[in-house]
This record gives sequence, structure tokens and C-alpha cells, in this order.
Amino acid sequence: MSWSTPSFEIRGASGGPPVPRWDRIDSRSLIAQARQIYFAYLSSTPAGPEPLGVVVDPQDPDGRVVFETPVLLPDEEFIAIDLIRGRTNRGRNRWKG
Repeated sequence: MSWSTPSFEIRGASGGPPVPRWDRIDSRSLIAQARQIYFAYLSSTPAGPEPLGVVVDPQDPDGRVVFETPVLLPDEEFIAIDLIRGRTNRGRNRWKG
């Protein structure tokens, strides 16, 4: 049996986590929404597994914490845990001399 390449690709189904289209969304409110969902998760599950990030819909206040690379619906965005926590490599490696 020979396998052919798929006739279509589902966004987020393969490869790394999808990156939001920052030019099409209000990043400040989207990250704030993701933080609320993440901190609610931490409040209810203090010893739970480490999530990969949060999936949010800018039109809906609900979202979900995800532990694997998500497959997104058309209006959903994936916010990585580093953005939610506010940690960036740029801030960590800043020289103070």
C-alpha cells in the first residue's frame, strides 16, 4: 500500500504550535484573556501537569488550557505559556552592565 500526501492540511495538526496572527488581533486583550483562563486552571489544579498554552476565541470569554499541540477552529488562537507568564528570552538575556 502506498501513502500519498494529504489533499489538505489542518492548521495546527502537525508541526509546532500555531502562532497567532498578531496583525489581525488585539494582542493585549487576547493575552489577558489567556492569563485569566490559565490562572483559573492554576487555582483549581495547583499540582496539575504543566500546560503548553491556552486556546482562546477573541469573541468568547471561555477558553481551554492545552497540554498538546492543539487543532484550532477558525476563530481560535493559541497563546503559548511563555507569553501568558510574561517570560521572554529577550528579557532574561538582557545585559546590565
